[in-house]
Amino acid sequence: MADFKIFSLSGNNALVEEICEYLGVEPGKVSVKHFADGETIVELGESVRGKRVFVVQSTYRPVNERLMELLIAIDCIKRSSARDIVCIIPYFGYARQDRKAQPRQPITGRLVADLLTAAGASRVVTVDLHAPQIQGFFSFPVDDMKTAPMMGQYFKNKGLDIENTVVVSPDHGGTNRARELAEILGTPIAIVDKRRPRPNVVEAQNVIGDVKDKDCIVIDDICDTGGSLTAACQILRDFGARKIYVALAHGVFSGNAMDRIEESVIEELVVSNTIPLSEENRKRTTKITVLSVGKMLAKLIGAVSTNSPISEVYDLYTSKEEQTKII
Repeated sequence: MADFKIFSLSGNNALVEEICEYLGVEPGKVSVKHFADGETIVELGESVRGKRVFVVQSTYRPVNERLMELLIAIDCIKRSSARDIVCIIPYFGYARQDRKAQPRQPITGRLVADLLTAAGASRVVTVDLHAPQIQGFFSFPVDDMKTAPMMGQYFKNKGLDIENTVVVSPDHGGTNRARELAEILGTPIAIVDKRRPRPNVVEAQNVIGDVKDKDCIVIDDICDTGGSLTAACQILRDFGARKIYVALAHGVFSGNAMDRIEESVIEELVVSNTIPLSEENRKRTTKITVLSVGKMLAKLIGAVSTNSPISEVYDLYTSKEEQTKII
């Protein structure tokens, strides 16, 4: 365990401090500077020769700036003779560009994978990839950690009436995610059948499954502008749902997303801290609960460092002694 270093760039400083506290180590010393012309330089403040190095950086807004920080940091670490470089990217920007949805479009998710590989990464860790097949864009190990066990523990501790609770996918693409949480909680699932004629615009169609007089937990990976999510929740209310909760991996919360959430039928939105929730956004709604992935990532770093099974990380959420940290 003493043979590794953990570095934080600009994206997840509080999360890295929590990870290091769990592991009983100090964050690595690193400097990230931006010059007047927009160029970036990353400099290490200590030796990493022969060590396994973990670099933590979510690539959220400004996406390109944070991505360049990560690529430059990888190059810096590689040139400092590190043994291997593990990139922990809790929120993987460009994951929604995983295929050509229209003619003459790029597959930017693959491009990002190629850039990380060329820079010198030897392993990538993400949380709830929008498209799990992105793991196949890399030629080295990729660990896609899941927040469903953490969310399941939270809702179990909340004391919901499980007999009258349904886990809901807001679209057909998220069915596997909903089934995973439903198996943890022991509930049935439902699917909101809707259409998106253009980004962030939803046309309601139907609800597949019984939600009348049920409490619903809508599970999704990303909330961006909040338009699709709040529309799906309204559809559930129109079909007779009682209280509507949301379990969310990544809170991008662009534009007036927080206002939409506050004005929506959502009772509570539970989100992880893969993207830090700004103080401004905290003040704009009373419906947000933030759960930390810090202990999960700390356990993962421990598992990678000791060559232990990654699957054992999820034992965190099956023990009665362990509690999900709310921040």
